[in-house]
Amino acid sequence: MKARVKWIDGVAMLGESGSGHGVVMDGPPELGGRNVGVRPMELLLIGMGGCTQFDVLLILRKSRQEVTDCVVELTADRAAADPKVFTRIHAHFILTGRGLDPRQVERAIKLSAEKYCSASIMLGTTAAITHDFECRDA
Repeated sequence: MKARVKWIDGVAMLGESGSGHGVVMDGPPELGGRNVGVRPMELLLIGMGGCTQFDVLLILRKSRQEVTDCVVELTADRAAADPKVFTRIHAHFILTGRGLDPRQVERAIKLSAEKYCSASIMLGTTAAITHDFECRDA
C-alpha cells in the first residue's frame, strides 16, 4: 500500500491514496490553517469507522442478514499531552434492515473488533475501544 501527502500551503495538505483518490487535510485557523479540510486525526477516526463498517456489512451479508442502511457514529477522547493519541473510542452502529437478528449483528461487530478490523486493532493499542448497536426495521 502506498500514499502520498503534498503540502499545499499554511498547514493544508492533499493526501493521495495508492488507488488514486484524494482528500484535503487542514488545521484550525489558530494553528495557521484555513479550515478547508478534515484534520488528520479525524481522518484516522473516520478510517477506523469505515474499516469496521466494511467488515460488519460483509459478515452480515454472508450471514444472510438484509441490511438496508448502516451508520457508525464515533466518539473519541485524546490524551491531554503530546503525543495526543486516542485514549478512548466508542463506535455506535445504527443498522436498518428487514428482520435483523441482534445476535448476528453483535457477532459481526465482535468479529470485526477482535479479528478483522486492522484499524481498530491498531488504534486499540493506545485507546480503549467500545461498541454498541441498535437495529431498526426498514
